[in-house]
Amino acid sequence: MKRIFLFVLTNLAVVFVINITLRLLGVDRWLDASGGINFNALLAISAVIGFAGSLVSLAISKWSAKRMVGARVIENPVDPTERWLMDTVSRHAAAAGIGMPEVAIYDAPDANAFATGWDRNDALVAVSTGLLHSMGKDEIEAVLGHEMSHVANGDMVTLALIQGVVNTFVIFFAKLFGYFVDRVLLKNDGRNGPGIGAFVAEIAAQLVLGILASIIVMWFSRQREFRADAGGAHLAGRNKMIAALERLKANHEQTALPEKMAAFGISGGHAFARIFMTHPPLDERIAALRSGQ
Repeated sequence: MKRIFLFVLTNLAVVFVINITLRLLGVDRWLDASGGINFNALLAISAVIGFAGSLVSLAISKWSAKRMVGARVIENPVDPTERWLMDTVSRHAAAAGIGMPEVAIYDAPDANAFATGWDRNDALVAVSTGLLHSMGKDEIEAVLGHEMSHVANGDMVTLALIQGVVNTFVIFFAKLFGYFVDRVLLKNDGRNGPGIGAFVAEIAAQLVLGILASIIVMWFSRQREFRADAGGAHLAGRNKMIAALERLKANHEQTALPEKMAAFGISGGHAFARIFMTHPPLDERIAALRSGQ
């Protein structure tokens, strides 16, 4: 669940800051300056805020991911394991037709890995020390193939666009709700702009709608996992990918990776109800690979 929750958290923070800034600049007052809300202007402002949040999150995804888990980027391999990691990622990158990403290791006891970045030719692939200690080379090769497939498929960019659309409608309807509370329930005539009640109602609506809208993002994430598994099977071999997932299933109870950094990692999601899971159950992923999907 690593990257998605980090991405969503950053996105929400950016959206909140932009909302506060625009309110201080009087944009909300301008939206209903004519005495009735300007729907076209509201939709435009919602899109600007919504896509700004998702695109900023995407732009800083590598930087924030490295700092969230304390990842150490391998500049010059110092042992056979690091050299093997670099060689394997390089081979996968060439086979997938993408640029060589940064390769990093982070300290965590669970077997996990993730890839992130705004550009498929300027990405980051990181593996945990737990993964290196608990898996064989064939299984690690498959995990790296899975993560490289996320990069090659442009999953982070697609996620950012989906999140931007979701943000747009969350903000649009939240502002409408704030307007309704301000004008209808609190009877504010709007002469001095929206009242504090509108702001509080809008923030509350954004939180509720944002949680509901995250179901869409999580559904997308689950579908991309199946595709990344297939990509990992193509790069490393189907049997190796199945073996890696079975190993993860055996170690599934271990999950020391920070919850905000769990999306697009090789495993995760068991703590959430199914509709909020970023990953499909491992049994389903293994069955899909075995059936050739």
